[in-house]
Order: sequence, then structure tokens, then C-alpha cells
Amino acid sequence: MLQMNIEYSALENFLKDLQNAKESWKKDLELFLEGVGMEFLKIVQNEIITKKVVDTRLLLNSFQKGGANNIFENKAENLTITVGTNVKYASYVNDGHWTNPKGTEYRWIPGVWSGDIFTYMPGAKTGMMLKQQWVEGRHYWESAIQIMEQMLPGMMEKLVDKWMSKEFGI
Repeated sequence: MLQMNIEYSALENFLKDLQNAKESWKKDLELFLEGVGMEFLKIVQNEIITKKVVDTRLLLNSFQKGGANNIFENKAENLTITVGTNVKYASYVNDGHWTNPKGTEYRWIPGVWSGDIFTYMPGAKTGMMLKQQWVEGRHYWESAIQIMEQMLPGMMEKLVDKWMSKEFGI
């Protein structure tokens, strides 16, 4: 009788190692995505400052994790991250806007002037009259995305290299 014995323990150990590596990769990738989100928030803040968008700092401060108007979601199972702001005027500053609603040539804004600074004050007897005009957007969002897209391949390569070294000694 011819007989062949195959030892499966080495294969079983290899499969366990692969499963552990898969879990390790998922955890590392989740941390990486959170880091990408945090880095993107820094880039957006830098672009807002560079493009001189800051006024009350509400917009700038909304681009930090945990900020009052911040959107920062990291969905672990789908491995997606959503970063943004709930500040209502953010898109107007980014994309551009008309100073008055369409069809309204002039609009009265109540408030007071102190030198070159205007402070909105509902019900004030003084103020300013705005003539409808287009205010060009600062495009800080697209600029930040472009910067992040340039950085991402290098960041991803470092992640993979670090993971491969940790898991397989490569």
C-alpha cells in the first residue's frame, strides 16, 4: 500500500498569519484614513489663511476635528472618511456669490462703521447700501484637494512599506 501523509499545520499557520495580517491592515488603514482627514483639515485651514479668507474665524475654526460646525466622519467598515463644514457661507466664500439676491439691484445693510470695519447691527439707523455685484470665490477647497491629491500617493506608499515591514519583515 502506498500512502502519503501531508502535514497541514504549516499551511494552517500561514493562513492564520494572513488573517492576522488582514486585521492588522484594516486597523492601520483606519488610522491612516483618520490621519488623512486631520491632514486635510490642516491644509484647508492653511489655504483659508493663505488666501486671506479669515474674517470672524468661524469658517477657519470649523475646519478642525470636533469644531462646532465641523463634519468629520470615519466609517470603519466602508473605510471612508468625510470631512467638511456646516458653516452656511463656506460655499459662497469658496465658489463666489452675488452680493444681493438676483433681481435686487440695491440692498440696505444696517450697521455701523469704525474706520474701515463695518459691523452689522440689525435695526441700526446707519449702515451701507450694497449694489449687486459678483464676488469672486477664493477656491480654498479645490486648492486643498489638489494639494492632498499630490501628497496622498507618497503617504500611502509609506503606510504600505511600514505595514509590510511590521507584518512580514520586508
